Amino acid sequence: MANTSSAKKMVRKIARRTAINKSRRSRVRTYVKKVELAIVAGDQPAAQEALRSAESELMRAVSKGVMHKNTGSRKVSRLTARVKAMSA
Repeated sequence: MANTSSAKKMVRKIARRTAINKSRRSRVRTYVKKVELAIVAGDQPAAQEALRSAESELMRAVSKGVMHKNTGSRKVSRLTARVKAMSA
């Protein structure tokens, strides 16, 4: 348990940041899931539209420090490849 006042403050700050990061991570997963559902349904226009918003959301998470830059890029790349493969 935290003893000093600064340690207690850090516990409060960490709890706040954790809640914010959890919310952002959840939001990213939701957007990625929308792309995957459109891919499974075979709806290419919807998949492309969902991909555009998912890419934006992933890069926002990267800029906020929720995920690493390479992780965000990898996820965008894989989703893009899957959407592109639908037309082939």
